[in-house]
Amino acid sequence: ILAVPEYIPDFTGKNSKKETGYVGLKNQGATCYMNSMLQALFHLPAFRRIVYNMETSTTEDPEKCIPLCLQKLFCQLQFRDVACSTKTLTKSFGWTDMDSIMQHDVQEFCRVLIDNLEMKMKGTELENSIPKLFKGRTRSYIRCINVNYESSKIEEFYDLSMLVKGCKNLQESFEKYIEKEKMDGDNQYNTEEFGKQDAEMGVEFIEFPSVLHLHLRRFEYDYETGMMIKINDRFEFPEEIDLSKFLAKNVKNF
Repeated sequence: ILAVPEYIPDFTGKNSKKETGYVGLKNQGATCYMNSMLQALFHLPAFRRIVYNMETSTTEDPEKCIPLCLQKLFCQLQFRDVACSTKTLTKSFGWTDMDSIMQHDVQEFCRVLIDNLEMKMKGTELENSIPKLFKGRTRSYIRCINVNYESSKIEEFYDLSMLVKGCKNLQESFEKYIEKEKMDGDNQYNTEEFGKQDAEMGVEFIEFPSVLHLHLRRFEYDYETGMMIKINDRFEFPEEIDLSKFLAKNVKNF
C-alpha cells in the first residue's frame, strides 16, 4: 500500500490538475529527457499496472530500490495536485547532484530502467510482463540472388532507433530501416556451398510489440569536430500508422 503525499501548495499561479487532470515533473536541472520518458511510461495503463503490482516493501532502502521509488513516483503523479519531484528516484540510481545537471541519453536511460524492473520481477508472476508489452523481433539476413542460399539471424528489440537525417517522416524512416544493400562485385558474399555470390543484405520485421518504442536519432557524431551534433531537420509522424507493409512476408523460420 502506497501512502498519498500530503498536499503541497502550488505557487506557480496555474492549477495543472484542475485544467488538465494531470500534473508534471519538476526539472532537476537537465532531466527533461527523463521526465518525458517517465511521463510516457506513466500514461501506458498496462505498464503502470505492472509497476504497481511489483513486489516491494516499505522496509526496503528507498535510496537504493528503484522499483519502490518508481511506484511512489507514479502514485504521486496519479494523486497529487502539484508537480512531483524525481529526486528520490534519481538518488536510487546512485546519481549525485552533478549527474542531474548533465544531459544523459534517453534511450540508454530507458533501457537501464527497464532492465532494473525486469531483474526485480524475476521469479515472480510478473516475470515476462514487460517483454510481452515491449519486445519485438527482427531478422537480419543475407540472401543470394542467383542461388537458393540464405544466412539469417532473429533478434529481439525493446526499442527502435529511427533515422531522422534525410527522412521527411516516419514512413520514410521505416523504409530506410528495411532498405536492402547489394553485395556484388568485390563485395560478393562468400557462401559455403556456392562460393562467392551476388546477394542482398538487410533487416526485416518479424513481429511488432503491443507498445512500440521509437527513438528518433536526433544526434550524430561529427568526425571533423569529434563531437555529437543535433539534427534539426523537420520530421513528421502521423497519429496513426499501418506497419503491416514492413512485416516480413515469409516467417517460416520464426
